[in-house]
Amino acid sequence: MELLISAGLILAIVLWGVVAPDSLGTVFDTALAAITRNFGWFYLWVVLGLVVMALILAFSRYGDLKLGQEDDEPEFSIGAWFAMLFAAGMGIGLVFWGVAEPISHYGTPPPGIAPNTPEAANAAMRYSFFHWGLHPWAVYSIVALAIAFFQFRRGGSALVSTAVSALPWAPLQRIGPVVNILAVIATAFGVAASLGMGALQINSGLAATMGVPVNEAWQVGIIVVTTALFLTSAVSGVARGIKWLSTFNLVMAALLALAVFVLGPTVIIIDTFTNTLGSYLSEFVRMSLRMTPFRDSGWVSGWTVFYWAWWVSWSPFVGLFIARVSRGRTIREFILGTVLAPTLAAFVWFSVFGGTALHLEIMQGVPLAEAVKADVSTALFAMFHALPWGAVMSFVATLLVLVFFVTSGDSATLVLGMMSTGGNENPSARVKITWGVLVSGIAISLLLAGGVKAVQTATIVFALPFTAVILLMALALWRGVKADWEAEDRRDRALRRRMREMVGPPPQP
Repeated sequence: MELLISAGLILAIVLWGVVAPDSLGTVFDTALAAITRNFGWFYLWVVLGLVVMALILAFSRYGDLKLGQEDDEPEFSIGAWFAMLFAAGMGIGLVFWGVAEPISHYGTPPPGIAPNTPEAANAAMRYSFFHWGLHPWAVYSIVALAIAFFQFRRGGSALVSTAVSALPWAPLQRIGPVVNILAVIATAFGVAASLGMGALQINSGLAATMGVPVNEAWQVGIIVVTTALFLTSAVSGVARGIKWLSTFNLVMAALLALAVFVLGPTVIIIDTFTNTLGSYLSEFVRMSLRMTPFRDSGWVSGWTVFYWAWWVSWSPFVGLFIARVSRGRTIREFILGTVLAPTLAAFVWFSVFGGTALHLEIMQGVPLAEAVKADVSTALFAMFHALPWGAVMSFVATLLVLVFFVTSGDSATLVLGMMSTGGNENPSARVKITWGVLVSGIAISLLLAGGVKAVQTATIVFALPFTAVILLMALALWRGVKADWEAEDRRDRALRRRMREMVGPPPQP
């Protein structure tokens, strides 16, 4: 029933986007504006609270609890595990926005900062760190940790609703189907939007390297080909397809960043990382709670609130996938791996690509801002064009986006398969193929209807009720962790007492 309802809602919105894309866009744009205007404060407080909760769990006594039984060992190595969670979490987004976001903030900075100035460049880097750092990964981490905790320690299903149903209040124990429907819809639309965005950038990369035209026909063809690739990977299973692709992704991304670091303004990149990390830490609380009540500005709602809602909408997909590959790790290891490590990787990425782009724009007059205004998906390739070996790096970047695309589709089919089969960790190939074809069909139909932006907006709109779900998951997680730690502490004290009784009192001198 849950599957039929969620699939029916998805189909209805897709048909609406095909038949009347302008109407769909208008309705969801209006809803998005109302949500960001009236609930922006809510997103800021919730996401900051999740950051604080993640840090407390990691560095408190609760961090020693294992996600599983005491003799459970991790299924994947540290490297493969990190590669998979990073690729699923935001790999394709970093490639897409690594140049475009800092350049966008430089021309249109936060309120109170003059555009196209050194202060605007510093703010551009600081807010890029902010939007892709601790906050989004804390959202993913808490959702994933709640799912993994109740699945591996309490024997629950691999579903978003499992944590909410663990709360002791009867009304909340009955809303599981609604929670699962919201999770399926958010996942399907979020992935479809990602596929559309990936197709646009792959098309731009092929245009930069091979001169192919940028049009809908090529973009549809790209989605069809990549769908065939990620379905082939999905059928092969997590231990082979996703693991290998994610590891390849991580190596390729590291090599590309290293090439830009060496061929670009190396010292400027190091200075950018150092300066931005300091300003990020010093401005952390102010940025986390920044609104503009006395200024008519949509910057915070258009960027920060939009991002926070976007991360929330992606959290059921990323959370379920991260939970699936994290059995056997301690809570401390889990949070260090899902919050601090990818945050540092994102900081390095933006320092390399954003720092290089701003240097080229400010110091060498390369018109990257014009490229961003014309087509955001071309910004990365415009930067490569101004560097040595630009054609080679453009080819590598296109291949990287392609593989990230395949990895995201592969992960999505697994997660949607799990959701639609009652939490089965290994859904059948038929289920995976069905979801892969459906999600790709959504992306193609909305792309042809000009509705990729509309489906992104729809995903954000669905994020508001899911934010309340995340709060319930966090509450259930805190209660569960506290109860399990106290139970383990009682067992340890009892064991030590029995050992002392067996050994007897120490000998008297």
